[in-house]
Amino acid sequence: MLQVARVAPKALGESAELVAEFLKGKVSSEGGFMDRGGKPDLYYSVFGLEGMLALQVEPPREKMAAWLEGFGDGEGLDFVHLCSLARCWRGVWDREIATRPRAALAERIEAFRTEDGGFHQARGKKHGNAYGGLLAGAAYEDLGLSVPRPEGLALAMLGLQTADGAFSNERGQSVGSTTATAAAAAFYRHAGIPVPGELKTWMLNQCTAAGGFLAFPQAPLPDLLSTAVALHALDGMQADLSGVRELCLDFVDSLWSAGGGFHGHWADDDLDCEYTYYGLLALGHLTI
Repeated sequence: MLQVARVAPKALGESAELVAEFLKGKVSSEGGFMDRGGKPDLYYSVFGLEGMLALQVEPPREKMAAWLEGFGDGEGLDFVHLCSLARCWRGVWDREIATRPRAALAERIEAFRTEDGGFHQARGKKHGNAYGGLLAGAAYEDLGLSVPRPEGLALAMLGLQTADGAFSNERGQSVGSTTATAAAAAFYRHAGIPVPGELKTWMLNQCTAAGGFLAFPQAPLPDLLSTAVALHALDGMQADLSGVRELCLDFVDSLWSAGGGFHGHWADDDLDCEYTYYGLLALGHLTI
């Protein structure tokens, strides 16, 4: 994703500097990037940090590292923020976490393992979900470790397929979602399993006539997260994007703000690091 996002400045032109200034302005005095409420947060720091790296702007590594040190081995953090801590350390040092408590952090992530071998944001679940599996797999990679019992994670992810040929975030759903299907496609690729052709068709069908991808077939309007991950998944499946490229460029442009960030969708009045990074990712795919 980061490699693709680095192409975005070609589309942004001189506006790339505005994006860089927006992200710099989201760095708190403590060292982390701020959430929508103005507080430093590990989750938003992932996107702020990678957004700066995508723009080839030097992030405040030392300041951020000092802030990350305060989280130790992640005691007291929920699943999402544990995985975010691993990603932030990897982004700050741009290498494996050699001197950090990675074994302890991995053990805390493993505590969110589900009975079927997957991962879920909530402890004690019987079945894993797509979001949990994607975050856990990425976190182990960031820690420089292999996922224990990968076959269990594979079965848990494959159990999320829906009747319409897509994937849902939770088991038992009749209709798939764009983010879960994109996560499944990424899992297939990393596992070396051929991606089913119906995933490509289903994903392309989520692009609206006005541009942008829907989160699920009956969603009221497209959003930037779904658009970015859909384009990323389709690119990984070597899909022809020529039929959606101009529509999606117009859609992403409609979410751009002169303040340097991107809105999440047409009804979103705020700007944050997360959607700004997804704007970079989407533009990267649409510019290649």
